[in-house]
Amino acid sequence: MHPLGKIVVAGLALVVFGGTAYGYANLSALNEVSRDNVIDPDGETKPGEQPADGSLDILLVGRDSRSDNQGNPLAPEVLRELRAGANGDDLTDTLIVLRIPNGTKEVKAFSIPRDSYVSMPGGKGKINAAFGRAKAGEARRLRTAGESDKAKIDRSALTAGRRAARQAVEDLTGVKIDHFAEVNLLSFYEISKAIGGVDVCLKEATKDKNSGADFPAGPQRVSGADALAFVRQRDGLPGTDFARVRRQQVFLAGLARQVLSAGTLADPGKLSDLIDAVKRSVVLDDSWNLLDFVGQMRGVSGGGIRFETIPVVNVDYRYDSSNPRATAVQVDPVAVKAFAASLIGTAAPSAPTAPAVAATVDVANASSKEGLAARVAGVLRDKGFTASPAGNTGTRRTSLVRFGPGLAERGAEVAKLLGGLATQQSASVPAGHIEVVLGTVYSGPGAAAGGGAPAGAADEPITSNGVVCVN
Repeated sequence: MHPLGKIVVAGLALVVFGGTAYGYANLSALNEVSRDNVIDPDGETKPGEQPADGSLDILLVGRDSRSDNQGNPLAPEVLRELRAGANGDDLTDTLIVLRIPNGTKEVKAFSIPRDSYVSMPGGKGKINAAFGRAKAGEARRLRTAGESDKAKIDRSALTAGRRAARQAVEDLTGVKIDHFAEVNLLSFYEISKAIGGVDVCLKEATKDKNSGADFPAGPQRVSGADALAFVRQRDGLPGTDFARVRRQQVFLAGLARQVLSAGTLADPGKLSDLIDAVKRSVVLDDSWNLLDFVGQMRGVSGGGIRFETIPVVNVDYRYDSSNPRATAVQVDPVAVKAFAASLIGTAAPSAPTAPAVAATVDVANASSKEGLAARVAGVLRDKGFTASPAGNTGTRRTSLVRFGPGLAERGAEVAKLLGGLATQQSASVPAGHIEVVLGTVYSGPGAAAGGGAPAGAADEPITSNGVVCVN
């Protein structure tokens, strides 16, 4: 296939029309897609120009919205078909950054859990609330200023919400977003049907009334309302929202694989249906010239897309002392920025580095999960560390990586490998050792047991090159 056939445009909704003259010529039809002023002018990337870190960064936002891309409410019969119910809100339940390198490296994508607790205008909150907070604030501002045109208020409020979601992601990750793509509930339904479904795989059968999910175990193809249920389900899954994040990732990986298949690229009918679905249900920033984008991406290899998730500190963060039931996902902005930067790295040759300082990792289990320390020690051994389980210790909720003087860098490396755990320098740690204490809410590599799977199997990488079974 021609290199153009290896380009994936903005995750879920934007697709590669390469490999054939038909595909390239018909890409121009996507210029009719809905647009909005989401990207600041100084953030645009001119044709042939690369950002400072050598990547092109695209934010994919999935809104839990019962309206179309113009803000019009979906018809009751459409809502029934989507199994979505009549009550929606302005939460952004999917936030994925697609990082396309300058060169022939693998394309990387990373998810941001919707409950990540971050700083934003108006005070700290969950990152998925940035959209709704700004949208409501802009609507109030316009009404107070005397604006009475409801359509104008709605359009301006949507723009404010989209810009706020983009800004919250930039502030957390340190990534300058070059382009923006928004999809809604209708998008999953229509796009998956247009391409004939997406191949996914589940470890176990699952059923959930709230999302409408009802799936058997094993490989299967989902489309339409089933595709929407697949990416929306969170209840009844181990890890809840984190399981849903992986559902979204395997769906997008399967979507990219299906779009790039000869059966889609060579089928004028499927391409036409796909273009129509994108035009009906997707919003792009108004600075994105898709034809120029295709030209810019000619050098990107066919290595596919690899999906990851930002590191987290605590998946059960009690952020409100007055309401002990209020929980969020605690993140360390410094660790998140380092993680995002590491996905692309610098194009310049790096200077020789000193050999890694030798360290022995002792893994203790502070939870009730049987065999957790042994599994996590196995994960670290697979990554080149000398690691062994250190038995059980006193129960604690959160996990921690402790180290002595001189091992801060190696300790941070261990913390990152295990999902972004908190770190602490301690004089009580024996020289040459790093201590890992795994709390009751630990959900990183090696957290899941069963089936005789090797350590770390629960965290199997998701790419567009194959189907990964998930919960």
